[in-house]
Parts: sequence; C-alpha cells; structure tokens
Amino acid sequence: MLEISAWKVAQVVLMSRELDRAEGELRGFIDRLNEDEQASLVAVMWVGRDSFAAEDLAEAIMTAKTENTVPTADYLLGSPHLSDHLENGMEALGMSLTDEEDDLVRGG
Repeated sequence: MLEISAWKVAQVVLMSRELDRAEGELRGFIDRLNEDEQASLVAVMWVGRDSFAAEDLAEAIMTAKTENTVPTADYLLGSPHLSDHLENGMEALGMSLTDEEDDLVRGG
C-alpha cells in the first residue's frame, strides 16, 4: 500500500514539469517528506517506468527503503521523464492524479 497521498505525488509531478523554475522548491518538498513517503514516491516512479509491476508495489517500496544510497531528491531529479513515470505509475496502481493536478493548478 502506498504511504504517500495522491496529492503529494501530483505536487511532485507538477513541480517536475517546471524543473527549470522550481528545482529548489521541488527538492525542498521531497526532502520534507518522511522516509515512507519518499520510498513510496520512488516505488511509484519505478512502477511507472516498468522496473516493477504494479502488483509488486510492496517489494518496490521495500527495495527503495533498503537501497537508498543517495538523497531521494537527487535520485528522482536525475531520472529522465520523472513526471511521466509518476503519472504512469499511479495509473498502473489504479489511481489517477487528474483531480489532484487540477486542484493544484487552480490553487485549491
């Protein structure tokens, strides 16, 4: 089970799309997430890029926790297509970010 809210994943997706303007803000946001949230975020990205199947989410989260050797923000920001992978991962897990993204864009 994911240990991060869809809203927080949507926030990372939106900020990563504006990386040239919001890198510092995105790094700070990721750094403020707790260890479980960071591991879930990495796991969602892995599912989205087909490193893990959706049904292997628990294994992906455990792997993210045990193999965490660099700061999570550095790892995620070094991943090409981060926003696409996060959206794809959430969809593979049966969760859409559309409502959360719309709310964030509207300032809700």
